[in-house]
Amino acid sequence: MIFEHFALNVNRIDEVVTWYVEHLGLQVVSEQEEPPFMTFLADSSRRVMMELYHRPDETIPDFSQQHPLTFHVAFVSENANEDRFRLESKGASFVEEVQKEDGSHLIMLRDPWGMPLQLCQRAQKF
Repeated sequence: MIFEHFALNVNRIDEVVTWYVEHLGLQVVSEQEEPPFMTFLADSSRRVMMELYHRPDETIPDFSQQHPLTFHVAFVSENANEDRFRLESKGASFVEEVQKEDGSHLIMLRDPWGMPLQLCQRAQKF
């Protein structure tokens, strides 16, 4: 099996999609114009996608009230500090920073809607 996507029910889907496209370089690969507005965002490898949709009749997680290790979206970063400050200037907020013994640098942020977003500058690629 090959991992294709994960899906999240979010509020303000248009704003969330726009922010991830503009500031994390994701690309819209499929977009539904009517409810529930299923939108698939791919990273530059186009190997993994994040599906965002809006179903107000179902639970919409309030990620801002959960510990970021309960759920987070992680991205490879070549320079975690630089990306941190760039994303903070676009509305993200800082949560924590971890320097791993192997030399990896991990920074946890929250996007403007509270969803945890991790920047992973790995010393060695997986």
